[in-house]
Amino acid sequence: MNTAQQQSASRLLTGLSVTSLVLLLPTVGLAWLAVLAGERGSRCLTYGEQCSQIPGSLLYGLFYACAAVGVAVLVWPRHRAMPARAGAVVVQWVLQFALGLLILSGA
Repeated sequence: MNTAQQQSASRLLTGLSVTSLVLLLPTVGLAWLAVLAGERGSRCLTYGEQCSQIPGSLLYGLFYACAAVGVAVLVWPRHRAMPARAGAVVVQWVLQFALGLLILSGA
């Protein structure tokens, strides 16, 4: 891989990581909005009945892990260990997707 290709790949990884970080809060917010708009979510909010069995610590852990991996990718040296950096971006997106699905599945 030549220098131009490495720079292009590095910019792509940085862009994907930044995109994930920017979409993290809207993903969580919209997922909770969808949950609370449903009957089960509103009953949980109003009466404390039929609430999700998914522990909040798991959701917080996924959120913080996604944010931490994203920040790690951004501060990672651009041209060192590109496959590991690409893997970290994949992990970041998988964590964010799993977080959104867990919030929605608790509905």
